[in-house]
Amino acid sequence: MHTTVGIIGAGPSGLLLARLLHQAGIDSVVLESRDRSYVERRQRAGILEQATVDALRAAGAGARLDAEGLPHDGIELRHDGRATRIDFPALTGGRRVWVYAQTEVVKDLVALQLAEGGPLHFKAEVTAVEGADTDRPRVHYRHEGREKTLTCDYVVGCDGYHGVTRHAVPESERRTFERTYPYSWLGILAEAPPAYDELIYAHSERGFALASMRSPSVSRLYLQVPNGTDPADWPDERVWDELDARLALTADPGRRLIRGPVTQKSVLPMRSSVTEPMRHGRVFLAGDAAHIVPPTGAKGLNLAAADVIVLARAFAHHAKTGSTELLDGYSDTCLRRVWRAEHFSYAMTTTLHTDPAQSPFDTRLQQSQLDRIATSPHAAAELAENYTGLPLDV
Repeated sequence: MHTTVGIIGAGPSGLLLARLLHQAGIDSVVLESRDRSYVERRQRAGILEQATVDALRAAGAGARLDAEGLPHDGIELRHDGRATRIDFPALTGGRRVWVYAQTEVVKDLVALQLAEGGPLHFKAEVTAVEGADTDRPRVHYRHEGREKTLTCDYVVGCDGYHGVTRHAVPESERRTFERTYPYSWLGILAEAPPAYDELIYAHSERGFALASMRSPSVSRLYLQVPNGTDPADWPDERVWDELDARLALTADPGRRLIRGPVTQKSVLPMRSSVTEPMRHGRVFLAGDAAHIVPPTGAKGLNLAAADVIVLARAFAHHAKTGSTELLDGYSDTCLRRVWRAEHFSYAMTTTLHTDPAQSPFDTRLQQSQLDRIATSPHAAAELAENYTGLPLDV
């Protein structure tokens, strides 16, 4: 079997790329190692930037997002008993974000791909990508009990940090920059309506907390915990008590956390990673295959979407003109934006979390930065511009 673009991984980036290529009249095949049920239940990000929402709408995947997604015009920062609201539209010329879970984005894109797009094969385990330096790279995979090969004009790896595609870039030419943080997030999903309209990011001496949501009836909440934490050591009541202590909402009438049944509990390690370059020969890396950010800045899914939007435009330009100029510039174009998002995510993470080894001096620096955001329109605008998403060519 042969296709123009072989896409490895049916997460949001792989599926969005397939959809954008379909709209441009470019054929593709998507290979996903997991089954459809797993892919559509995989809990990940929940915040969509303005540009991501615009792209999903343009791709024909915006109907349910517009009907069920929750548009947010700001976030709240809490520290030292103070609450500061960051007004996104006022600070960015009208941009905002949406709460719409990755699971829902994937469901929408899977339905479109199966109804209108090219082949989408679930339970197709890619074992190797070969021939990146040739004009017909090969993807070897197992599907329906058989060993198969997909030949392509180009291969795009949307299969994550531990996927196969990264290794198609020779180790001698691949460089990875990483940072591991000395804390993790304990996250819960709860059948409880949020008692807040927008996300709350809280800095406290007890550690960081985040109050988010998935819908008007489902809360998504996080606590900073030590690395290696076992979720079993955090019974539900302890989680709720600690969230109350760190978010300090009890002083605000009507905003006390509403407790409800916890339906999911997990621990998420925090790390940053960037692999350069994001292209070798005819193999391209996108999303987590090329970069990982801590979730504090809500950049992960959005960076992945930005990668494939840039790449789809480059493929369309090549198909129309024969020029490889945009394909050749893909890595440099994306990395500029990736490093900006990495810096923003790092700054949010280190400003809001309590490092186990930090000194009182470090704490005062954090408080100073939060005070500046609270009092300086320029600092608040910088946060708002990064949070709602930078232009795709930055």
